[in-house]
Amino acid sequence: MWKHKGIEFRREIQDVNGADMLAYLGRNQKEVLHRVNLENKSVMKAIRIQKEVVLIKLAILDKELILSFPQLIHPTMQIAKAATDFVDEWFDLSRDLQPFYDLAHRDEILKEVVLAYKGLRIIAVEELFEALSWSIMGQQISLQVAYGLKQKLVTTFGESVVHDDIEYWLFPSAEKVASLNVEELRNLSFTQRKAEYLIGVAELIATDQLNKEQLLVMSLGEMETRLTAIRGIGKWSANYVIMRCLRHPDAFPLADVGLHNALKKVLNQSEKPSLAEIEEWAKNWSGWRAYATFYLWRTLQE
Repeated sequence: MWKHKGIEFRREIQDVNGADMLAYLGRNQKEVLHRVNLENKSVMKAIRIQKEVVLIKLAILDKELILSFPQLIHPTMQIAKAATDFVDEWFDLSRDLQPFYDLAHRDEILKEVVLAYKGLRIIAVEELFEALSWSIMGQQISLQVAYGLKQKLVTTFGESVVHDDIEYWLFPSAEKVASLNVEELRNLSFTQRKAEYLIGVAELIATDQLNKEQLLVMSLGEMETRLTAIRGIGKWSANYVIMRCLRHPDAFPLADVGLHNALKKVLNQSEKPSLAEIEEWAKNWSGWRAYATFYLWRTLQE
C-alpha cells in the first residue's frame, strides 16, 4: 500500500479527511509531541524505532499521504516499515468507516455532524503509557491546563531531537517516570494524587505487569475491567485509553465533559444533557460509540 519513490514513501488514500485531522492535531499551542503546518498540510513528529529516535514528516494531501525523513538521507527499509506502520495506526487507516456512516445517516444527532466531517478518523495515542498518563493528567481539569501539565512533564523528563532549530519531543518512558518520586512531579504542578497515580502506572508498565499486547486480545468489557483495577483509572480514563490507544470503535467515555458540551452545542440546548439521556441516545451508536464521540468532539473546534 505504501510505495517507495526516491526518498519519500507514498500511499494513496480514500475517505481520509486530512484537513480536519490536522486541525485536531493542531488544536492546542502547548502541544509538544508534534508540530502541524497547515500551509503545507503536514505534521512532523519524533518517534522511537527500536532504540533510535527518528523524525518523520507526513504530508496529508487530498488523495495521498507522503512520508519523509527530514534527518535521514537513506532510511533503512526497517525504519521505513516501522514508520509507515506507525502512520497506519496513528490515523486508523485500515478502518472501513462505511458502517459508521450508514449508522450516522439514520441518527438525528450524528447525521449532520458526520456529514460535515466525513473522513475524520480517530487519531491514536500509540503508546499505552502515554495514553494512560494523558488520561490521568486530564482528570477534572480543563484541556488547556492538562496540556500545560503534559508540556512540563515532557520537556522535563522526555527526550528530543532538534531539526532546523526546532525541538521535537518524545513522551517520557515508563521506566523514567517510575524512577521519579512524587515531589518531582509536584514541582511540575501535579497534585499529590495525580503524581501517585502516574508513578504507579509507570511502575506497572516498566515491570511488564501491564502491556498493550495483553489488552488488545481482550473484549471491551475485559479491557475496562483490567484498566479500572488500576489505582487512579476510572471508567472515563479507561474508555479514553481504549478509544485512543487500543482503538476499540465502541469505547465510550460517557462522563466526558467535551462530549457533553458537544451534544449541548449540536442539539442547541441551554443545558448539558444528563448521563441518562446520553446513554439512551448512544444505544443507536452501538459498535461505533468511540467514533461518535470523536466526531462530536470535533464540533467544539468550530
